[in-house]
Amino acid sequence: MSIAVLLLAAGSGQRFGGDIPKQYVSVAGQAIFLHTLRSLEHEPRIAMVQPVIAAGDDMFVDILAGHEFSFELLAPVQGGAERSISMQRGLAALPDDVDMVAVHDAARPMTSQAVLKDVLDVAIEHGAAIPAIAVHDTIKRVDECGKVIETPNRACLRAVQTPQVARLDWFQRALTKESDRLHLHTDDASVLEAAGFPVYVSQGDVNNRKITTQHDLQWMQDFLEAQR
Repeated sequence: MSIAVLLLAAGSGQRFGGDIPKQYVSVAGQAIFLHTLRSLEHEPRIAMVQPVIAAGDDMFVDILAGHEFSFELLAPVQGGAERSISMQRGLAALPDDVDMVAVHDAARPMTSQAVLKDVLDVAIEHGAAIPAIAVHDTIKRVDECGKVIETPNRACLRAVQTPQVARLDWFQRALTKESDRLHLHTDDASVLEAAGFPVYVSQGDVNNRKITTQHDLQWMQDFLEAQR
């Protein structure tokens, strides 16, 4: 079975701020996305990684110079303004013999071997899987005015992470079926769900954290320092 990772690195990082996109900020001597690529080497079943970068991005290739990986790193393709567009372009660039695709955030650098193994195992068994962790806070659903309209049972709630993995043909069919509503989906699995494909949960990890704010960046720095 051929497994590919779609590495999404086309975001602008507006919430993060700064002069350069967050995935290129250096932590412990290397860019965040390099930490992400190194974490993917923990899973030997990953055969290739297809990066998707923003238009006009010349930093990705420059930073990669001199680095080698255990998987095949394909030439980056240009993404779009929305995640779904980046997904479509990345999937279209993959070889025809790819069976499973793991869509992963370039700014999620601390993905463990256990998370990768479990999400691939569950996806291979069921067709699609997402890593997730239990929600410990009480969650409220509110209307546009801020009025509480529902308190969901937190025992049934999960906080979802990436990589989100599914059969390549499922992703392709789901994107086609949901083509008019892609802007409504906040993650990759929700496109599959809306198209009628079953998605199962695998074991997530609190350290599989997306670097979104300066606070997240400080956490990553502290985490790596503690590991040393």
